[in-house]
Amino acid sequence: MKKKVVVGLSGGVDSSVSAYLLQEQGYEVIGLFMKNWHDDSVTISDECPWLDDSNDAMMVADKLGIPFQTVDLSEQYKERIVDYMFNEYERGRTPNPDVLCNREIKFDVFMKIALSLGADYVATGHYCRKGEFEKDGETIYQLLSGKDNNKDQSYFLCQLNQEQLSKTLFPIGELQKSEVRRIAAEQELVTADKKDSQGLCFIGKVRLPEFLQQKLQPKEGVIVEIEADEDLYKTETPSFTNKKEELDFLSKKYEYTSKDGKVVGKHQGAHYFTKGQRKGLAVGGTPEPLFVIDTDVDENVIYTGQGKDHPGIYRKALFITNEEVHWVRKDLAIKADETLEVMARIRYRQPLQKAILHQTENGMYVVFEEPQASITEGQFVAWYDGEELLGSGVIS
Repeated sequence: MKKKVVVGLSGGVDSSVSAYLLQEQGYEVIGLFMKNWHDDSVTISDECPWLDDSNDAMMVADKLGIPFQTVDLSEQYKERIVDYMFNEYERGRTPNPDVLCNREIKFDVFMKIALSLGADYVATGHYCRKGEFEKDGETIYQLLSGKDNNKDQSYFLCQLNQEQLSKTLFPIGELQKSEVRRIAAEQELVTADKKDSQGLCFIGKVRLPEFLQQKLQPKEGVIVEIEADEDLYKTETPSFTNKKEELDFLSKKYEYTSKDGKVVGKHQGAHYFTKGQRKGLAVGGTPEPLFVIDTDVDENVIYTGQGKDHPGIYRKALFITNEEVHWVRKDLAIKADETLEVMARIRYRQPLQKAILHQTENGMYVVFEEPQASITEGQFVAWYDGEELLGSGVIS
């Protein structure tokens, strides 16, 4: 019996080539397009990218001669992704919709639909790979980075679990993007030269502030600039009586009040801004560009600093609550008072950084060798051993 694979055909070149490769490998392939958004109360943009995408996906399926259908997941998408995003921004945090979309939609709702159609596997066009080996009589699945270093998407899959990995295939993980495009051109797939989609996972071509403005009301507040030589950056490192005190000190955020700096402009709502942001502040006349170093949604104040080397941007450690610590490799999870040396990143495309995980009773600290810019609450930190992603967590 041929194994049956449902491919999430997105209308892009990566998933198109994934479907072709699986077919070549002898799988029975079914193409499924996920329609994830059509809430007219929140207009996204006048363009309708999902219609074009679903047409492209249909043409690819037609060309390959595989069955194709569209599934409407917009209700679950709204509930699990969009509402969550509004809620996080309202709290002054910055969520990562792509990581969530993979955890909640593609590898949960979508996977369940695929398995209910009798599929043995689900396949996506992600640039990452899967490994597997036996350990104590059990199969362990590994999430490995894609061979194309410029395209590696393992970070976006950092919340997957063993069960999800066991049912997933990543057909293009061994390939370079250029090879994927070449295969698509050779097979005369309509998506061969199509640009990679930008914007939110399936929300299409929209700027985030415009999207947020539809649910989070504008509210005028002030932009405060904090000088780099402000006293609060000159704290001496105290002597610690135990490790936890030191970890708390290293991961502690700077606390600002309006009195710490001077008002340099106005904004339309602190919840539209995120740490490290430079564009959209509309404050001119400073020798170096202003960067957001913190936002206070309760007081509706944005704190900024000049230049990308401003001390307010950097921090050496971060904290993850126990509820938010996730191990892809549960067998390697560390217990309270244990540590693990890893390579970690706090955003997609960031080069991996040396770090040590410290598990405590109430959560995990990630301490970096070098201070990191714009550690942002609500974003994900993912940790690796070589090319294997071991786990991740939401920065608190």
